[in-house]
Amino acid sequence: MFLRYHAKYYTIHILSLFLLLPSPFLPMASISHFRTSANSFLSQYEPLSLLLAPLLSLLFAHALRSFFHLLSQNGLKATLLGFLINSLKLVPGVKGYIDAEKQKVVDKLQSDGKSKREGWKTELPSTGLGTSVLEKMREEKINDAVWQGKCSGTVYIGGSESDGHFSLINEACSMFAHTNPLHLDVFKSVARFEAEVVAMTAALLGSKEKSSGRQICGNMTSGGTESILLAVKSSRDYMKSKKGITRPEMIIPESGHSAYDKAAQYFNIKLWRVPVNKNFQADVKAIRRHINKNTILIVGSAPGFPHGVIDPIEELGHLASSFGICFHVDLCLGGFVLPFARELGYHIPPFDFSVKGVSSISVDVHKYGLAPKGTSVVLYRNHEIRKHQFVAVTEWSGGLYVSPTIAGSRPGSLIAGAWAAMISLGKEGYLKNTKEIMEGSRRIQQGIEEIAELFIVGKPDMTIVAFGSDVLDIFEVNDVMSSKGWHLNALQRPNSIHICVTLQHVPIVEDFLNDLKESVKTVKANPGPISGGLAPIYGAAGKMPDRGMVQELLVDYMDGTC
Repeated sequence: MFLRYHAKYYTIHILSLFLLLPSPFLPMASISHFRTSANSFLSQYEPLSLLLAPLLSLLFAHALRSFFHLLSQNGLKATLLGFLINSLKLVPGVKGYIDAEKQKVVDKLQSDGKSKREGWKTELPSTGLGTSVLEKMREEKINDAVWQGKCSGTVYIGGSESDGHFSLINEACSMFAHTNPLHLDVFKSVARFEAEVVAMTAALLGSKEKSSGRQICGNMTSGGTESILLAVKSSRDYMKSKKGITRPEMIIPESGHSAYDKAAQYFNIKLWRVPVNKNFQADVKAIRRHINKNTILIVGSAPGFPHGVIDPIEELGHLASSFGICFHVDLCLGGFVLPFARELGYHIPPFDFSVKGVSSISVDVHKYGLAPKGTSVVLYRNHEIRKHQFVAVTEWSGGLYVSPTIAGSRPGSLIAGAWAAMISLGKEGYLKNTKEIMEGSRRIQQGIEEIAELFIVGKPDMTIVAFGSDVLDIFEVNDVMSSKGWHLNALQRPNSIHICVTLQHVPIVEDFLNDLKESVKTVKANPGPISGGLAPIYGAAGKMPDRGMVQELLVDYMDGTC
C-alpha cells in the first residue's frame, strides 16, 4: 500500500515538473499562444453556455449510445416502431385508449378463469376436515377437463389413471413421498435412484460411444425448463472461466424453446433468435453470422417443439467446435423416442453425444419416458462443464452448503417414480411404445395431407404434426376443435396448430381426423370467429407489429391468473 501511494505521488509530481519544463520538452510559448487564442475565442460565449455545453453533449452521447444499444438488440424496424408507439402514448388520451383496449383483451382471456375463482378459499378452515379432505379433492377433480386422448402432449402415459402404468407410478411416488435427496445420508435409496436414472438416460444418448468421451454426467431436475436453465448457466460460467467472456451472448433458432428467453433474462445473457430455414430447421449459416467474441452458446433441438423437425445437429456441432463454444441440444421431447425410433429402422439423423461439439443435453423423463410430472435430466459431456452448475456456500452460519440444482429440497417421490417408470418398462417397453406413437403420428400426418384445405408445416421427424391453411383461418379451426373437446397448441410464424401425439391418442386417431375434417368444413361454410373463441386474439397478436405490447398483454394475463 505504501509503495503504491508513493508511486502515484511521484508520478503526479514528475508530470507537474514536466509541464513547467522549457523547450525542447514543452514549448512554453506555444502553450501561452494556445491559451490566449482559446480565451479569445470563448469570450464571445456566455459562461452559462460554456457550462451547459459539455453536460448537454454528455446527455446526447448517452442517448445516442442507448439508441444504438436498442438497435443492436432489436433491429432497426422494432426500434423505430417502439419509439413511435412510445411517442404516441405521450399524446393526451392515446395511452388511456390503448390501455383500455388492452384490458379488454386481457379480460377476454381471463373470462372463464375469473368466474371459476369465486368461492376459492383464502384462509385456513377453523376446523380441519381430516381424512374427509380426500373426498373433497375427488369432488374438485371432477371439474377438470376431459383429457383422455383429447390433449396435445400433456399426458403421455396410456390407458386409465386408475390402473396399469398410472397405478404403478402412483404407488412408487406414494412410497417415497416423504423423501428429500438433499439429505443424502438419510435417503440413500433416492440418491441411488437419481444416479441410475441419469446413467440410464445418458446411455440412451451416446454415453457408451467412444466419440462421447465416456465422461457423460448430469442430474435430475424439475422439468425441461430447469434443465435448460442449468445448461445455459453452466455454459455461461464455463465460457467465462475458459475465455474470460463477461458480456455473454447465445444464439438460438426461432423454433427454440421459450425457456432460453427465460434463461437469458435470469442470467443476463444477450439472446439472438435467428429465423429458421425453408425446412423449419435451424439455419446454420444465419447462426454462423451472429457468432462473435462474446458468444458462449448455440442451440439445436431434436426435435423442435413447434413443428417436430430435427435441427442439423452435426452441422451445428461442427460450428461450435470450430469456434470453441458450447452447444446445447434440446432433447426434452425426443430423448425417449429417437433412440428407439432409430433402432426400429426410422431414418433419424445424429442428435446425441456421439456428435462432436455437443456439450450438454436436456431430456424430459416425464414426457415419453412416462415418468411422473416434474422429472427431467440435464447431461454434460464432462465434469469440467457440470461443476459450473453447482452452487457452493462457505460463509453461511448454517454451515457449509452445496447444491447441484436450482432447488435445494427436491421431491424424492418424483425421482423414485422416474426410476420405477424406466425399470418397469425396460428397453422392450419403450420400443413397443415408440412403434405405436410413431405409427399413430404417421397416420395423422397422412390424414391431414388428405384434407385439401390444410398443409403440413415442414417435414415432421417424430411425433409432432403441425398444420396450417392458406384458405382458412387456422385459429378458427382450432376454436371449433376446442368446442369438440380437443386441446391443441396454437403456433405462429406461420400461423398453425399442432398435435403432439402420445399413447393417449393411439386408439383414437380416426376420431381426431374425423373431428378435424368436420371442423374444416364448418369454418369453410361459416367463416368468422365462433362465440367464446380465441381466434381473433391469436390472429391479432400474430399481426401486431409492436411485440412489446403483446408481451404486456401476456404479463397482465398471467398476473391476473395465478
